[in-house]
Amino acid sequence: MKNLVIEAENLSKKYNIIHLEGGFITLRDKIGATLSHPIAFFKSLKNNKHENFWALKDANFAVEAGEIVGIIGGNGAGKSTLLKILSRITPPSTGKVRIVGRVASMLEVGTGFHPELTGRENIFLNGAILGMPKTEIIKKFDAIVAFAEITKFLDTPVKRYSSGMYVRLAFAVAAHMDADILFLDEVLAVGDAEFQQKCLAKMEEMIRNKNKTILFVSHNLPTIKSLCPRSILMENGRMIADGPTALVIDKYLENQLSQGQTNT
Repeated sequence: MKNLVIEAENLSKKYNIIHLEGGFITLRDKIGATLSHPIAFFKSLKNNKHENFWALKDANFAVEAGEIVGIIGGNGAGKSTLLKILSRITPPSTGKVRIVGRVASMLEVGTGFHPELTGRENIFLNGAILGMPKTEIIKKFDAIVAFAEITKFLDTPVKRYSSGMYVRLAFAVAAHMDADILFLDEVLAVGDAEFQQKCLAKMEEMIRNKNKTILFVSHNLPTIKSLCPRSILMENGRMIADGPTALVIDKYLENQLSQGQTNT
């Protein structure tokens, strides 16, 4: 019997886009128009065009415990929207998702950090946001600092950190959390090559131990191919392929090539 830890059924996310008549309008213009011609202004609002934009549409998939699944696709394909729904950052417009286990997500560099707090303080803050008890954070504190390579700047406010230092610290906290499921969105795109290799080694260790289920969004196809036996391809908010990574990447490249030929 399959041990499913993620089950998504008809997941969709709709946003309402408003196209303003007359182009860009400043706040000062709006206030002036409201005061001078209130009736005409409110009537003009009705002329604005509303458009429904489906950032994600009817996503259906399931993930077993210990699986490492890559999610690929072009910009605006719906990859990040999917992870935000799974992370419960944003609710779906339709559909439902069932997740079993403790979740850690790293979707943006520095998410959960306070710029005025030091690296030391943010380890405890970020760990608490991810659901780590204080005793667990204390136990793993030295390992987190060593992995992030920020010992020298541990008591410096993180607003003075570079983007690479941010991602090192954020990844270190998430990687040392005893989570069952880990959502990663382009976290290896920031940082130097040496640290990227360190992160990859840590992810490979997780894979060997089979102690974490990972959904990994990335544009780095070689990394996806080396880490993820299975991948999902997204395009225009829809899942168009789900299967062995090599086949899914081939499908993606074929689509990119055909679209390039169409545009020329």
